[in-house]
Amino acid sequence: MNHIGEIISLLVAVSWTFSAWFADKASRRIGSMVTNVIRLALAAVFLAILLWITTGHPYPAFADAKAWQWLALSALVGYVFGDFCLFNCYVHIGPRFGQLLMTLAPPAAAIAGWFILGESLTWKSILAMTVTLAGIAISILSRDAEHHVKLQLPLKGILLGIGAGIGQGVGLVLSKVGMEHYAAALPQEAPHAMQVMLPFASTLIRAIVGFAGFFILLSIQKGLGRLASGLKDRKGMTYATLLTLFGPAFGVSLSLMAVQYADAGIASTLMALTPVLIIAPDVIINKKKISLREIIGIAVTMLGVSLFFLYQ
Repeated sequence: MNHIGEIISLLVAVSWTFSAWFADKASRRIGSMVTNVIRLALAAVFLAILLWITTGHPYPAFADAKAWQWLALSALVGYVFGDFCLFNCYVHIGPRFGQLLMTLAPPAAAIAGWFILGESLTWKSILAMTVTLAGIAISILSRDAEHHVKLQLPLKGILLGIGAGIGQGVGLVLSKVGMEHYAAALPQEAPHAMQVMLPFASTLIRAIVGFAGFFILLSIQKGLGRLASGLKDRKGMTYATLLTLFGPAFGVSLSLMAVQYADAGIASTLMALTPVLIIAPDVIINKKKISLREIIGIAVTMLGVSLFFLYQ
């Protein structure tokens, strides 16, 4: 099927819209660090069961040391750093602006893809990055009565959003490298189902490493008591479970599947449509108002994001 990578990337954008919604709800209720520990633990369980049913192995079978190394590195960059920033970003500026700043993932993926994978980075790609950044600036900057440019959002939330976008983009490229090593490690006698489920097995590795990273951080912060309280919070656990399904269990797995069939920059670009998709539920359900400036900023940002795809 033509453009299968692009189609999967659009499905990821929809999945991440739900993921952002539930992540915001869970983080506000039981805390961002606790939410990350719970969701990655649940993701590891869900993925292990799925692999057991489809491949007969409840673990990432045939993965060699290089696959583990690259996928573990992608988990540290994309999950531990990127999602730590993202979930805390939601608390400070909300999922709509958080996802807007996540559009920095395509430029980050394009630069990382050029540096690590040797993918092309032309002047058109640089133009796309510039337009994307301009759109973000329109959305988060405003002028006061004295015509001074100022931030209309908390600086901490913006910096966390920037970190989240960079973490996701670079983590995606590192994941692609890891999956290439994983695919090369598969023996000829490996069942066909293992090849199809390779992105899910790769995500299981990332979930295990990500869980370990967050659990260590939570332990250092002496937050295991908060984890115990979070596990007893029914509504918080419901949000965390739904977040897991739409996030690391299926959304992230589909994102890894997408980069198997499309360049990292293209895949990350289409996945970055979440800021557009999340407007409707934020306005209808959360009763949030969206200004004309934000609409223009989002439109310009999406134009910049689309340039990555149109000029490939």
